[in-house]
Amino acid sequence: MRPIGLGLAAALLVAVLSPWGVAHAGSKPVAPAVSKDQRDKGMAAAPGLITAGSFDCKLADARFIGEGAADPKSKAKTSIYELACTGNEGLLVQKTGDSVQAFTCQQANEPGPDGKQNATRCLLPDNLDPTAGLAPYVALAGKPCTIAKARALGQSPTNAVFELLCQEGAGWILAISAPPRLDKPATMDPCLAYPADGNISCKLVDRATQFSVVDRLIAKAGKTCTVKDRSYVGSTSTGSMFYEAACQEGHGFMIEATAAGGLKAATDCAAADAIAGGCKLTDAREAKTEQAGLYTKFATRAGFQCQVSGYAPLPTNLNKDVVEMACSNRPDGAIGIFGALETDPATIIDCAHAELEGYRCGLTKASAAYGTLTADLKALNKNTCQVSESRAVGVTADQRGYIEVGCADGLAGYMIEYKLSPISPKTAIVCAEAKGISGGCTLPNNK
Repeated sequence: MRPIGLGLAAALLVAVLSPWGVAHAGSKPVAPAVSKDQRDKGMAAAPGLITAGSFDCKLADARFIGEGAADPKSKAKTSIYELACTGNEGLLVQKTGDSVQAFTCQQANEPGPDGKQNATRCLLPDNLDPTAGLAPYVALAGKPCTIAKARALGQSPTNAVFELLCQEGAGWILAISAPPRLDKPATMDPCLAYPADGNISCKLVDRATQFSVVDRLIAKAGKTCTVKDRSYVGSTSTGSMFYEAACQEGHGFMIEATAAGGLKAATDCAAADAIAGGCKLTDAREAKTEQAGLYTKFATRAGFQCQVSGYAPLPTNLNKDVVEMACSNRPDGAIGIFGALETDPATIIDCAHAELEGYRCGLTKASAAYGTLTADLKALNKNTCQVSESRAVGVTADQRGYIEVGCADGLAGYMIEYKLSPISPKTAIVCAEAKGISGGCTLPNNK
């Protein structure tokens, strides 16, 4: 899950930086006067420049900036123009002979290394806030960012790269085409994807602030975790981003965020081996042992006596942990629904009835639940049937659940009706009389 934008790093080492410098964007300046002669010359030349450079520019305004001395060898002169483009980033265009090269106004309007403004910065009214011209590329990349500040990092023959600080607090590296075109891809990777001391790094937002996204996602997931360490893991081709959080309590989580920055999943490190090679900040084996002990405590407190020997986190849209548990001290298992805090009430759904609540057990054999179903029949005064097979039938719109059971003696089985939340047996219907319930009994010995 390598971030898309990291492939640009090597190119940027030899990138042609804007000849007008690289620094932080400032507040919007007041537009200085542009002479009629400059504008007339700029507007006259602009159509030819747009065609020659294949620029994505619906011309709104233009000016001629100036002309340099002729090249001693080629004798060609270099002319510089500024173009304002409706709905797109403004351009400074350098024309030497038949060659045309463009840089964005974001690059041009930033001070040089000495802090002084560049003589060839963008001055047209439509270009005085060049960050506005980058906004369409953020929309194209599909990331949640209202640009507060921007910083140009460099330009290769095919890409221009910028650091963005968003009003939402996040920092991103934006890569667009060079020259900028809205019909070509734009990508954004979080600042955390880049080393703080690397050739490409973020300066507009500190590292601690960048990592605050991990704390926010952990809190949203409702996990028991006092975060002590964080790392960025990578991103997928669909835009999902992965982070790892290590907790003071000894365990950790692999967190998946959506392309829009929302929480998609938080997977315990003990079960995250298949995600980008698993957790690196947390010892997964130690975490599994510790987490099993924690689930044992939670289950026991909820009245289910289970020494948890194995567990599997289940997907859920609840703000809770939902796990299947296998027990070393009993053959049957259960689904545990646990809150973020140890003091939160827990819900236990044994595997005999789990499918009535939308869960399915896979860590224990189906036969381990037969004793519980036999006990349900006895509670309904059906004392002759030892359950030997079962099938979850489903739940009706009025919240009645049904499980079909077969009996070890080979006689007719039953359709057991349950009340839900909490689950309790309501009645047992002989299969011969249950034809109106979802097509009736279908287990081999019940047909």
